[in-house]
Amino acid sequence: MKTALICGISGQDGSYLAQLLLNKSYRVVGTSRDAQVSSFQNLNSLGIREEVQFESMALNDFRSVLQVVNKVKPDEIYNLAGQTSVGLSFEQPVETMESIAVGTLNLLEVIRFTQQPIKLYNAGSSECFGDTGDRSADEETAFRPRSPYAVSKAAAFWEVANYREAYSLYACSGILFNHDSPLRPKRFVTQKIVLAACRIAVGKLDKLVLGDISIQRDWGWAPDYVEAMYKMMQLDQPEDFVIATGEMHKLQDFVAAVFAYFGLDWQNYVISDRRFFRLTDIASSCGNPQKAKLTLNWEARYKMQAIAKMMVEANLANQACS
Repeated sequence: MKTALICGISGQDGSYLAQLLLNKSYRVVGTSRDAQVSSFQNLNSLGIREEVQFESMALNDFRSVLQVVNKVKPDEIYNLAGQTSVGLSFEQPVETMESIAVGTLNLLEVIRFTQQPIKLYNAGSSECFGDTGDRSADEETAFRPRSPYAVSKAAAFWEVANYREAYSLYACSGILFNHDSPLRPKRFVTQKIVLAACRIAVGKLDKLVLGDISIQRDWGWAPDYVEAMYKMMQLDQPEDFVIATGEMHKLQDFVAAVFAYFGLDWQNYVISDRRFFRLTDIASSCGNPQKAKLTLNWEARYKMQAIAKMMVEANLANQACS
């Protein structure tokens, strides 16, 4: 039985990844800053909380990371932890850098220090590319980060590449484009849109105020994307991959798809307010997943329209509108 250590197991990706690995007969251990008080609500939602073991670990504390790795003795470590909000990173740049860049460095150093054959997956981000314009970013596209979050993710990516080359570690990064699911926190714009449309449809809300709805993104389905993470860790040699659908849509298109589910014209309910625009937002972001298709035999099964529908239906099933 393989053992997987998932840093950031309480998040969207960590929870779906835990479910996937349990189905593959892994022993799954998840970390949180204080595992004794964390609710692990997403794991409860998936019905797998009792199948997972937990350890308290602070990624920005080398000794804490070392102690947990020595105790768990994982075959694979999935680093999905750290501050996850681009918007919040402008307000908390130091915490963002420490939780992502320093946390990743501590994991790499612990693996190097213990000299154990541990494989490391690092969660990269499409935010590293910045604005891709009318082109799709692939593994050779240069980084141009435009937020503290993106800068942190870019630093972590190059840390992984450096340790892989300098110390021959099995360390890889998945450069994931936007991906959503019903487990996405409500502060994220897609969940905000779904919940608002749901409440407008039952007469509990009049308007939805958003920032720039002309931005374009490549939206995927989180359960699809954790399969790509797993496949990356099964290769003989570590490689980095762009994980994306290859399709780009305006945020306005996502809004329209969600409101259309309820038979509503979004233009009657949605207001775009410049006060909610980001300091340096990305106008267009699209990925080229060709390498993942050829090397991993991985392809996104769900695209934007289907994702919008599934997220609405999940909210209705959970009675989130009430």
